[in-house]
Amino acid sequence: MDSRQIAQSRPWLAVGQEIADLLGRIDADTFARLVQAFDDPDQRWFFSGQGRSGLVAQMGAMRFMHLGRMVHFVGEVSAPSIRKGDALLIVSGSGETPVSTGFARIAKAEGAKVVTLTHKPAGTLAGIADVMLHVPVGESQQFGGSLFEQSCLVLLDSVVLGLAQQIPDAHSLMLHRHTNLQ
Repeated sequence: MDSRQIAQSRPWLAVGQEIADLLGRIDADTFARLVQAFDDPDQRWFFSGQGRSGLVAQMGAMRFMHLGRMVHFVGEVSAPSIRKGDALLIVSGSGETPVSTGFARIAKAEGAKVVTLTHKPAGTLAGIADVMLHVPVGESQQFGGSLFEQSCLVLLDSVVLGLAQQIPDAHSLMLHRHTNLQ
């Protein structure tokens, strides 16, 4: 079966194949720099993104919180001001979203590190960022930017997995930090 036939008869396999193909094109050295950006367990992190990219950033922030990291989502009422020594992660497909580029400029002006996941390596946000992971989205059969967002979540989960592997009993800690107010 070709990819179009798979997409029609088993769309979940088509989605999975698109994600797998994209992840196979991620540059390993650049991904290692992304992981290295999270080396300091005491660094305060801010996550941001707009629209569906923002939802991915929120999910990523939650996973880092489960590891015991100090994490805030930009725009939440309890998020403090970003300062020197902090870091900002922005998920942005276009790398041009005015709100996201504005946040990146503010963070840089305050002396914070800026990290981005984008599919536009020559975009404005990539030019501002200290660390940029190119998420090489090509043609997709999926709706809108779904492939970008799905891949970013898998990539952030991969960073979390790498960090968790360095923490004894990480899964028990995660369960302890998971919300109990439901």
